[in-house]
Amino acid sequence: MSLPTAPTVRRIAVIGGTRVPFARSDGPYATASNQDMLTAVVDGLVERYALDGPGAVGEFVAGAVLKHSRDFNLARETVLGSKLDARTPAYDIQQACGTGLQAVIAAANKIALGQTESAIAGGADTASDAPLGVNYELRRILLQARRAKSLGGRLKALTQVRPAHLIPDIPRNAEPRTHLSMGEHAAVTAHAWGITREAQDELAAASHRRLAAAYERGFFQDLVVPFRGLDRDQNLRPGSTPEKLAALKPVFGLDRPDPTMTAGNSTPLTDGAAVVLLASEEWAEARGLEPLAYLTAYETAAVDFVHGDVADGEDGLLMAPAYAVPRMLERAGLALTDFDFIEVHEAFASQVLATLAAWEKRGLAPVDRARLNVNGSSLATGHPFAATGARIVATLAKLLAEKGGSGRGLISVCAAGGQGVTAVLERR
Repeated sequence: MSLPTAPTVRRIAVIGGTRVPFARSDGPYATASNQDMLTAVVDGLVERYALDGPGAVGEFVAGAVLKHSRDFNLARETVLGSKLDARTPAYDIQQACGTGLQAVIAAANKIALGQTESAIAGGADTASDAPLGVNYELRRILLQARRAKSLGGRLKALTQVRPAHLIPDIPRNAEPRTHLSMGEHAAVTAHAWGITREAQDELAAASHRRLAAAYERGFFQDLVVPFRGLDRDQNLRPGSTPEKLAALKPVFGLDRPDPTMTAGNSTPLTDGAAVVLLASEEWAEARGLEPLAYLTAYETAAVDFVHGDVADGEDGLLMAPAYAVPRMLERAGLALTDFDFIEVHEAFASQVLATLAAWEKRGLAPVDRARLNVNGSSLATGHPFAATGARIVATLAKLLAEKGGSGRGLISVCAAGGQGVTAVLERR
């Protein structure tokens, strides 16, 4: 009896992407839900690529980090409220700030194995409409009242409610195991790697300068869908300079001498959504669509930021890409010098610089800054957690297509929980 042959692994084409302009929290999108924003970008993709027919898209994969209970089936509800065929299967995924890229990888794997011909992947997040949790004691009392067998028992349970129980639990950007915010963790890493304030401010200013230049030359014309009065990222400050940023006061690491991290070299709380259209080459050819690039490698990693080598910076909360990228490149037989573009998610300027330093320490070549985040990144666009990965994939794919000929791009995304998601896009 012969064994079944392994399935042929197919190339995964990146056809295009859409996103809404990213907005600062409590601003233009203050009343927009994750589903509202995700539906807007899906509809933008549907219109651009005529995806409204029956069975046009094989699957939809998306997620959000800040999710309400009503978002328990976010991807599927988005399909039902969008211009996609209602018969399109959908499911949610979540890996903190790596959610958007992990959604792309999940969809890509099914295309590679021939389980589907096309998929849309991405994510959305709103810091404006963050879920509020019921106070734990109030929850305990309400559950006790629900379990009571009589009206008297229910009323007796409810007499335990006190005014303090009515104060909701507001989510905060902190790690459950360390109780430190992401910014405080990044400050520890910045100190460990000796990242200077000047270097951080220069990187932040460059992000704004490059994003502004990309908008001015029309790069985002077919990537950004206007939404609620915005047609470009609200956080963009074209006039940012290192000198202006140097005037800002530090906001993280204040318990250390000479803190370096400010609101200007850190990403703001942001609302937004982004998605990417992926497909097999056969699907794209049948529809007359030219792929922008191909997704050819990906890798995830995690660090022990609780008990690991945190003081020396090796296992800082946002340092997992320092391990994932060398592993991925070794497996693919590539070096950093083989890349035309390198996209490193800018959660904080210090985190980007620490990652670059860690790559060098692990034997990788220094990154040519002229190839790093050439159209700006999260410091300028903002960072709606689950949307960032899809934003970067679409941006990088278009950069490679715009370059023409063969080319290669690297994506590195750090994530809460000490995780990292990385990928390679190629055009050849």
